[in-house]
Amino acid sequence: MRKRARVWGVYVGIFFFIALLLFGINTGEYKTILEKATKICLSCIGLG
Repeated sequence: MRKRARVWGVYVGIFFFIALLLFGINTGEYKTILEKATKICLSCIGLG
């Protein structure tokens, strides 16, 4: 029984991950994240 509950929990976690990933893509959030990551990386190496 414990193994079945653990497997069910993994599937629920994967479902929520995919749902949140699709939500972020639909709202355009990935553009903001990439923009911030680029600014941080450029400022870390002294170019920005």
